[in-house]
Amino acid sequence: MTQPDSKKIFFENLSGAGKAIAVLTSGGDAQGMNAAVRAVVRMGLYVGAKVYFIHEGYQGMVDGGDNIREATWESVSSMLQVGGTVIGSARCKDFRSHEGRLKAAHNLVKRGITNLCVIGGDGSLTGANLFREEWSGLLSELVQQGLIEADAVQKYSALHIVGMVGSIDNDFCGTDMTIGTDSALHRIIEVVDAIMTTAQSHQRTFVLEVMGRHCGYLALVSALACGADWVLIPEMPPEDGWEEKMCQKLSATRSRGTRLNIIIVAEGAIDRHGKSITSSFVKDLVVKNLGFDTRVTILGHVQRGGTPSAFDRILASRMGVEAVLALLETTANTPACVVSLCGNQSVRVPLMECVQTTQEVQKAMDQKRFEEAVKLRGRSFENNLRTYKLLAHRKPESELPVSNFNVAVLNVGAPAAGMNAAVRSAVRVGISEGHKMFAVSDGFEGFYKGQIKEIKWGDVGGWTGQGGSLLGTKRTLPAKHVDKIAEQMRKYNINALLVIGGFETCDRIKQSASGTKRRVFIIETMGGYCGYLATVGGLAAGADAAYIYEEPFDIKDLQANVEHLTEKMKTSIQRGLVLRNENSNVNYTTDFIYQLYTEEGRGVFDCRKNVLGHMQQGGAPSPFDRNFGTKISAKAMKWLSQKLVESYRKGRVFANTEDTCCLLGMHARALVFQPVVQLKDHTDFVHRIPKEQWWLKLRPLMKILAKYKTSYDVSDSGQVEHVIHSRPKDSDASVAM
Repeated sequence: MTQPDSKKIFFENLSGAGKAIAVLTSGGDAQGMNAAVRAVVRMGLYVGAKVYFIHEGYQGMVDGGDNIREATWESVSSMLQVGGTVIGSARCKDFRSHEGRLKAAHNLVKRGITNLCVIGGDGSLTGANLFREEWSGLLSELVQQGLIEADAVQKYSALHIVGMVGSIDNDFCGTDMTIGTDSALHRIIEVVDAIMTTAQSHQRTFVLEVMGRHCGYLALVSALACGADWVLIPEMPPEDGWEEKMCQKLSATRSRGTRLNIIIVAEGAIDRHGKSITSSFVKDLVVKNLGFDTRVTILGHVQRGGTPSAFDRILASRMGVEAVLALLETTANTPACVVSLCGNQSVRVPLMECVQTTQEVQKAMDQKRFEEAVKLRGRSFENNLRTYKLLAHRKPESELPVSNFNVAVLNVGAPAAGMNAAVRSAVRVGISEGHKMFAVSDGFEGFYKGQIKEIKWGDVGGWTGQGGSLLGTKRTLPAKHVDKIAEQMRKYNINALLVIGGFETCDRIKQSASGTKRRVFIIETMGGYCGYLATVGGLAAGADAAYIYEEPFDIKDLQANVEHLTEKMKTSIQRGLVLRNENSNVNYTTDFIYQLYTEEGRGVFDCRKNVLGHMQQGGAPSPFDRNFGTKISAKAMKWLSQKLVESYRKGRVFANTEDTCCLLGMHARALVFQPVVQLKDHTDFVHRIPKEQWWLKLRPLMKILAKYKTSYDVSDSGQVEHVIHSRPKDSDASVAM
């Protein structure tokens, strides 16, 4: 943790003493809402505020009584992994009326509540802002009716509102991601992966209808993540004559030997004339024109169900903490804000700017200004659409540019989910740029052995959902074989290299302890000397401690953690979770920590341990990994194409400047190309980790939510940004976490 200095405001300087905060969920439910509620409650209690649940959304606020209850630390235990919203949500006609809002104001004033955290969609947040604007007038009416004392108007003069967007559709402008979207994508991709096996068996075409009445984000990103043949979304209706083009595309895919077709349709899909395009219409079209065996699957509310993904838990937890900080810092003149995500940073954006921009999207679609609608959705949406078009629709050979460049792609280091999606993207973008693409098997080892072959567009079909590395990868470093690698590069006339790789499951475990009283699990995670997995895994699973290399610890720290957990076990929680990064400490091994907790917890709790090992590298890639791998690889190939043109002189490529060998990665809010030679100033090569890691700022957050007293750096908080300025100019990544 960075040490405090005069330029930084730290958590100890903030106090919620005397403040009352209420949290409610409104509108449709979304996975991750409970994680947000938990974070608001625990952060609020941590700063000394009183925190209240408002059950059943605005209806509970209007009805009052037992619907508004004080929350405790224990009342949000074991809800992090639960889907939906445990405090309930309801549509409320009463709150839309002045009389209903008057009742709601009375119920809040009776409990001294003037800070409201609303988790919902644009309708819920718009209602909250109206309530805030009317607040002083409502209090005056309550005084006139004799329902509150006159001094209450002065005492509770302002209502402060902070919003968090809970919506699986990701349909709210002003944030890269909304709570619940990633979990919904998980449900969709699970279904798509399952369907693809049966579709291949029977040579079928499947039409999948996903949610998105007004926003095509789920359809677009799931199509990108599974390599769908066609996607239909409301923001960008297909051109007239699309029916014939789609059938030609499906037929061409089958002619190349593919045994299935996937078409994804957003429930709000329309054509250029505003006519609805339904999944049944698409099915009938395929059967009539092609005679393919075609099935329709409507996912419906299964997209809202299930446990929230790790991404949504972390996103919601960060947003919940930021919402409390925003409420602590607000004044009577501070506009209501929404806590949003930009890149990997939490930001605050004026609520009504977000609502107005969101409404402008629908207005643009209604007026058939579709290009503008896509732009208003934001750079993330725009880039997803551009990347999908680039990868899904192959141009005829006659339309491809001629580059005369050969580009090779290889995987190095340990296999990672998403590598195959990145390779597919690189190959198809490279071919679209006019390059001849080569695949190198088994990393640098395969390179010097000559395991190189040309790879075509169709060769990478279906790669997005495959785990591991289909090219094969080895940890062999190139240094010992530079001459042989150079020889192979001359032989195949390789002009550029794209290297994908590195330097060369806690929920189920917690659930297994749910039937057992007072049990602590000690889990060892992978990561080398990097504690990212242990830290964010601990945050997502609600861990009590996470030991990592970057934050040294000693026997006193271990003892303090045991004592802290013992006290919690005696009074509230019935199970605990402790994570240890595999190389966090040479002497304090997983076995040592397990034995220490077992001995010191004797009579209070028992222990179990689990070394997750290589199962963390296995399985199918998540929607995030497929999407991020695809987009980052596409950007890398575009960059390579540009550098090849810039470096080409007199029939040769002169790659002799720093910026011709770069690492592409997410930095704060943007994807950045950094010359590899500059990495020596920012990298600990001995331990293969960066010298500064942004996610270390999340560790105090994990400790706070586990009831430890610690400082929290809020130097990045407090700045309200505007929707139009919240996206950096060159950012075209969605999110990173």
